[in-house]
Amino acid sequence: MGLRRALPVVLAAACASLAASAWADYQINFQSPKSTLAHEINDLHILIMWVCVGIFVVVFSAMFYAIWKHRKSVGHQAAQFHESTTVEIIWTAIPFLILIGMAWPATRLILEQKDTSNPDVTIKVTGYQWKWEYDYLQDGVKFMSVLATPREQIENKAPKGANYLLEVDEPMVVPVGKKVRLLLTANDVIHAWWVPALGIKQDTIPGFIRDAWFTATEPGTYRGQCAELCGKDHGFMPIVVEVKSDADYQAWLADKKAKAQAAAADAGKVFSKDELMARGANVYNANCASCHMPDGKGLPGVFPAITGSKVATGAKEGHIKIALMGRPGTAMPAFGPQLNDADIAAVVSYQRNGLGNNTGDLVQPAEVKALRK
Repeated sequence: MGLRRALPVVLAAACASLAASAWADYQINFQSPKSTLAHEINDLHILIMWVCVGIFVVVFSAMFYAIWKHRKSVGHQAAQFHESTTVEIIWTAIPFLILIGMAWPATRLILEQKDTSNPDVTIKVTGYQWKWEYDYLQDGVKFMSVLATPREQIENKAPKGANYLLEVDEPMVVPVGKKVRLLLTANDVIHAWWVPALGIKQDTIPGFIRDAWFTATEPGTYRGQCAELCGKDHGFMPIVVEVKSDADYQAWLADKKAKAQAAAADAGKVFSKDELMARGANVYNANCASCHMPDGKGLPGVFPAITGSKVATGAKEGHIKIALMGRPGTAMPAFGPQLNDADIAAVVSYQRNGLGNNTGDLVQPAEVKALRK
C-alpha cells in the first residue's frame, strides 16, 4: 500500500482510538478529582499531556513532510551542508523554554502540596500490618480501621459483594471544604496511604512523621489502598474516607466521643461469658484471624495455632502479656497500643474458651489494666 493510500487509514485508526479513549476515559484516566489538590494535579496532567501531543504533532508532521517531499522516487537529491550555529541555538532554546514552561506550574504545585499550615482538622495516621489507625489530635478521638469484608467471601465460601476488599469497619470521616492535615507514620513496616480521588499518596515510615493535606470539595465516600508492599495481607488493608457536611461531621464527632467515654467506662466493668465471647469473636476476626486463621489452626511453620496452644491453655497472665506486648523478633505485634482493656480481655477469653479450647476461665478488663506497663 502506497503512502498516499495508507495515510487515510492511519488517520482513521487514530480518530477511532481517540473516540474509544474518550468513551472509556474512566478506565484509563485519573479518578474524578474530589479535592482542591486533586483538581490541580489533574489540570497539570492534562496541560502536560497536551504539550506532549503538540510536540508529537509538530515533530512527526515535519518528519513525514520531509520524507514525502524529498523522496527519492521524485528525483530529489540530498542536500550537502554542515552544522549551523543558528539552527543549533534554536533547537536548544525551544526545548529549554518548553521545559521551563512545564516545570513552573509543576514546581508551584509541589510547593503547594507541602504547605500543611493552618489546618482545620489534624489527623495522625498510623499504618499497621494490616490496618490503619486514625487519631484526631484536636478532638481526642482515636480508632482502628480494619477490612470489613466477611472472611467467607475471602475464602470463596460466599458470593463477593459490590465493594469486595474495599470496605472497612471504621472509615476516616472529614468535613467538606475544610483543610485536613495528615501526620503519617507506621508501627512496623513501610506502608503508603493512597486515596486517588483526594490527590494523596504518602509513604508511612516507622520512626518518621510525614505530612500531607487535602481539602475535599464534595461530600461522598472515597476509597484507596495501601500502595506499598507490606507483607502477607498487603491487599487486605483498604482506605475509606467519608466526606460529610460540617453539621454531619460534628454529629459524628460527638457520637465517637460518647462511644470513647463508654469504652473507658468498660475498663471497670465485669462482663459475662457470653458478652466476652461475642466481643472477643469480633476482635479476633478483625485482628488475629489473618495470621492464626479463622478456625484458630494457624499456618504450620509460619503462624502458630491458637487451638491447643500452650499460651491459650496455660496461665492467664502470660497470655494477657503476649496480647499486650507481643513477642519481639516474631510477627506477633503488641496489641496494647491498638486495643483497649475490654477488647483484649474479650479476645483472650475467646481464645481460651473458643477455637477448640475450653479452659473455663475468663479475663476481665481490670486484669488487663493491671498488667499494662
